[in-house]
Amino acid sequence: MIPAGNTRHFAVSRELLASALQRAAILTTDKFKGVRMVLGAGSLKINSTNSDQEDAQEELEIDYAGDGLDIGFNVTYLLDVLANLKNEQVSFALGDALGSALITMPDSESSSTS
Repeated sequence: MIPAGNTRHFAVSRELLASALQRAAILTTDKFKGVRMVLGAGSLKINSTNSDQEDAQEELEIDYAGDGLDIGFNVTYLLDVLANLKNEQVSFALGDALGSALITMPDSESSSTS
């Protein structure tokens, strides 16, 4: 089912996001591939930590002025989605921290949920 009612929308360079996620993924563990994406006015921060208390932080500038959100994702799933979308930009539609994300190519009917 495609998520509906997601009120937080932004677009980001697919290549820049994939690079930031790959760098953050270095500090994830084999058992836990989680990253936190923190959406705020004008920025998307990507954080990951591991059991050795090491952490990685990446920040991307985005065109976003809505409410903030802190949401977790499996970095492997996100990287798989980005590898299969070939547009320069990808669009995200997010609801809340427990909801699904809708990831699409701008001006396209093709989509993926995570």
